[in-house]
Amino acid sequence: MLEPSSETSEESPGTKEAEPQNPKRRCSRRRRRCSRRRRCSRRRLSDGFDSFATYFGRELQRVQEGLSLSQEAVNVMDSFVKDIFERIADEAARLVRSSKRSTLTSRDMQTSVRLLLPGKRGKHAISSATKAVIRYITGK
Repeated sequence: MLEPSSETSEESPGTKEAEPQNPKRRCSRRRRRCSRRRRCSRRRLSDGFDSFATYFGRELQRVQEGLSLSQEAVNVMDSFVKDIFERIADEAARLVRSSKRSTLTSRDMQTSVRLLLPGKRGKHAISSATKAVIRYITGK
């Protein structure tokens, strides 16, 4: 009977060497790190890079309280905003390339908005953007 207990005592140190001293603690640390990484990468994607959907509700509440958008309307608006954004960015990049510069300025963006958005829409967009740029500059 002494021999089996000595064998188990010999086996347990061997198994302890293979396993970490406190397995729960190490696994939980690893899980925390991984989950933090996942959360950060998901947060980056959902905060504007992947979708503009988070901003539609805020802006709608600013204009008219008590209204909401259906998921289909949010998808349509998201597609629309992405499309307009890409068109303006492409036009601004063309303007920079044609003038043989390497810096995109607010003036290039303003010109591309004027070229792409007709009439009052363009004027309203330019005035809003000018206000935003002024707020940004004075905030710094």
